[in-house]
Amino acid sequence: MDKQFELSLPAPPVLGDAPLVPARMVNEWVYCPRLAYLEWVEGEWAETGDTAEGARAHARADKGGGELPAPEEAADEDSPAKRVRSVTLSSERLGVIAKMDMIDAEDGAVTPIDIKKGKRPHVAEGAYEPERAQVCAQALILEDNGYRVTEGALWYAASRERVRVELSPALRETTLRAISELRLAAASGRRPPPLIDSPKCVRCALAGICLPDETNFFRKGAVPRPLNPADDPALPLYVQTPGARIRKSGEEIIVETDDGKIETPLISVSEVALFGPVSLTTPTLHELFRRNTPVAWFSTGGWLMGHTHGTGPENAYIRTNQYRASFDEARSRAIARGLVAAKIKNQRTMLRRNWRDEKSADGKDEALGSLKRLIARAEHAESAQALLGFEGEAAAIYFRYLDRMIASPADADLASGFSFEKRNRRPPEDPVNAMLSLSYALLMRTFFAALQSVGFDPYRGFYHVIRHGRPALALDMMEPYRPILADSAVISAINNGEVKPDGFYRNGPSCMMKSGARKALIAAYERRLDQETTHPLFGYRVSMRRLIEVQVRLLARHLDGEIKEYPHYTPR
Repeated sequence: MDKQFELSLPAPPVLGDAPLVPARMVNEWVYCPRLAYLEWVEGEWAETGDTAEGARAHARADKGGGELPAPEEAADEDSPAKRVRSVTLSSERLGVIAKMDMIDAEDGAVTPIDIKKGKRPHVAEGAYEPERAQVCAQALILEDNGYRVTEGALWYAASRERVRVELSPALRETTLRAISELRLAAASGRRPPPLIDSPKCVRCALAGICLPDETNFFRKGAVPRPLNPADDPALPLYVQTPGARIRKSGEEIIVETDDGKIETPLISVSEVALFGPVSLTTPTLHELFRRNTPVAWFSTGGWLMGHTHGTGPENAYIRTNQYRASFDEARSRAIARGLVAAKIKNQRTMLRRNWRDEKSADGKDEALGSLKRLIARAEHAESAQALLGFEGEAAAIYFRYLDRMIASPADADLASGFSFEKRNRRPPEDPVNAMLSLSYALLMRTFFAALQSVGFDPYRGFYHVIRHGRPALALDMMEPYRPILADSAVISAINNGEVKPDGFYRNGPSCMMKSGARKALIAAYERRLDQETTHPLFGYRVSMRRLIEVQVRLLARHLDGEIKEYPHYTPR
């Protein structure tokens, strides 16, 4: 057990509807206290190939079978031997509950048997301590229910071997201590610190949620290993063909149009984005709920109209910390200052990197100098009104020179087709503004989904004014990423010729994107999310898509006090 987290106080008694510790969490606590806390107290979970294999190994036991004899019958040595499967028992005295895979009743005693998916480890005790502690917890529960238990056992499915677990005084003490410590940690609301440079983190399914090395970077100055920012292979599914129908069949999601159908594995879909008159069947929606896959609904023109999602994460602590900080004026202002300063830094970086008009170098130097001064002023803004003023002044400078990034003066057709004077919306009046509006809607959807998946309330923010139906926190968090993700995708799509000047139509003063142009911009945006970058603080390579989730989880760690300052992503 990690010696960083030792408790000497006894756990509180189990009263009323207080939850009982699952025996499986005793295993996790002995292995890593932080892992057990994240899973049991905060409700975090990540499905992996290992967890799926474990579920398959338990399939037969989970079906149940047999009836556990009463304690007095089991104590009769002349009773016939029995094996029962999937038995749930608890101990109010210890505050623990277990669903036992198998129990053998024989020779006047019962033996709990826990199934493991892998092969038997070659260690002196026959099995690792966490697994033995889990079996010991089951034995303690059986004893509290009046059964005689002389030993436990582990069954390793891969090697088909049974290993005896001796219920020694030392193992009993370890198990009781783990139960008490986990219950006390849950009652106190204290998340254990992460392990330091531990090999356990390499294979941990929750490494990307726990962020052990990133957290230790702020606590201990340790350099993070490139183990946590592994990308999820699942990607968003966009459907924008009018009249398209989406249904599921088994583990596949099927998109049907008049021209045919496309089948995609459900496991490969991270989000669903629907544009215009597209229908989605109720069974498909229910399956997406079960998988925590959000659905975003857009108008035909690309306006984000709403989101559909399941119940989401069960971690109420994140929202509690979020609300507490949002009602603290000084803390909200500090967070807002960081967001605006990071946004201006990234606007400055975009201009510096992508300025295409070499003949107007003086204008470039002036713009970069002005933005640099506004960064310093934003970092020390004394009020929300002042901060809004600095942000607005920076936006005016940035958009004044946006056309310097779009096309060089030598390309007359491109320059005339995508001329840009100022930012306008509701409705956008020219092709560039139409593309910017769609890209910002896509970016907001990305952050809305990321915040919701972690457990935040996307509607309660720190900078944007709270308004009915307005996802203020999503708007807050996307501010620094507008230049480097949304604007970058627009500029790339134009300069690479993916979106042509004829990809738009006008309706009075408004300018709307045609279907082909919209598809091209969405592809450019998704490609930008897939591009890798070097995290400026942690030093590892990570896709922009994964970086957003890392940053959102770091915000949660900042709000609960685990890290002192929230680190913004501001590439050089």
